[in-house]
Amino acid sequence: MKELCLRALDIAKEKGVSFADIRIVKHHTQIVTTEDERVSGIQDSESMGFGVRVLLNGCWGFAASKNLFRKEIEDVTLRAVEIARASSLAKMGSGVVFAPEEPHEAIFRTPVQKDPFKVPIEEKVNLLLGVNKEMLRVRGVKKAHSFMWFKSEERHLANTDGSFIESNTCTSTAECIATAVDEHTAKTRYFEAIPVNAGYEHIEGTPLLKEAQRVGEEAVAHLTAKECPQGKKDLILHPSHLALTIHESIGHALELDRVLGMEESLAGSSFATIDKLGKLKYGSPIVNIVCDNTDPTRLASKGYDDDGVPGQRWYIIKNGILVDYQTGREVCHTIGAEQSRGSCRADSWQSIPIIRQSNIGLEAGEEHLTLEELIADTKDGIYIEGMGSFSIDQKRLNFQFGGDCFWEIKNGKKTCMLKDVTYQAITTDFWGSCDAICDKRFWQPYGVLNCGKGDPMQIAQMTHGSSPVRFRNINVGGAKL
Repeated sequence: MKELCLRALDIAKEKGVSFADIRIVKHHTQIVTTEDERVSGIQDSESMGFGVRVLLNGCWGFAASKNLFRKEIEDVTLRAVEIARASSLAKMGSGVVFAPEEPHEAIFRTPVQKDPFKVPIEEKVNLLLGVNKEMLRVRGVKKAHSFMWFKSEERHLANTDGSFIESNTCTSTAECIATAVDEHTAKTRYFEAIPVNAGYEHIEGTPLLKEAQRVGEEAVAHLTAKECPQGKKDLILHPSHLALTIHESIGHALELDRVLGMEESLAGSSFATIDKLGKLKYGSPIVNIVCDNTDPTRLASKGYDDDGVPGQRWYIIKNGILVDYQTGREVCHTIGAEQSRGSCRADSWQSIPIIRQSNIGLEAGEEHLTLEELIADTKDGIYIEGMGSFSIDQKRLNFQFGGDCFWEIKNGKKTCMLKDVTYQAITTDFWGSCDAICDKRFWQPYGVLNCGKGDPMQIAQMTHGSSPVRFRNINVGGAKL
């Protein structure tokens, strides 16, 4: 692989580029799905190819191919150079400013105890069908679905900085969903083996069978739950729910390319513009948001990003104040940074790297606080678990979120289940209302597998985490799911 990579870089340098890189990537994906007592699908696919990116006269050129031969690599590299040269004819200003980076030679691997692709399909199917059977035992559950999803990526990255990086990542997850039906409506409840970078041991360590009955019972209870109240309520959000709120209201809002308007025509921009850096009160003083691409179990961790920058840990919000962004080498200079934060990734060999969300988490509270104590300290509120529907404007400012399961809190006690709960807020008002966070014993990561961005669309994965959190006086109700 290294010889092929070096050949591409030699050709690019002969053509006078200021920077070039090549990524050779192999993906292997397996999805096993079941419905009730049957297998509804088994998909097993592989994809392998390479992409060459060059910077010439301040403009990018990119080309890719699935044919991994020396002659094809030479031709594709020359094509990338020609694309960059053509792009420079329409260049505005001085073109791309690409931050320097030290050369790196490294190997990064996900810690895997049991290769999921070597586990027999029959074993996976039997577990999923067993989970479905347990959910269907619950009276009122009419449909049971479950699936497993595995993805491995082998990547060889080389660039003209002198870097040569090899990474091997493996992601595993599983989920079960119970659907309860009565004469009026249908309601669901889910449970998952949280998506993480790990092997099949993660599936074996998650109590899917044990939780199946509870999932079915809560789906049935959801049918007759009390309607969502309307008005101001305190919210206590479980990490399984808050992960999506973090993703949409902070993660996307603090991608620097979006902040600069580079995504505006496709997916919107951000209210958190660079003139607010170091000034904007994003949340209350206890809100500390950390990006961490150093933990190998989290989904955005690959050792190094596709710009060849090592994974890092840094604050983007500190004591409630906006202090940094997620950056790549092309844009970090706009905030006065000399080096990138290493947030540039492509979803395959045929995609050009773009800024993607890092693993983003809300730091746990410093004082001893359990979920039970937080509920006991709440007079009139709603407790929410799981992800649901959402809507957010193109500036990442005005939003509405639903969830998967809801309970009313009255006078310090979690009482009846609710249904059709939604809450609405302005991003800074919402995070500014955060007044209590459970301690680090209750911090949990939750993975996102389907984050879309770019044109053509790229699908990326990342992890968000928190402990249970309370937000005061949030608008709830007033919308139907």
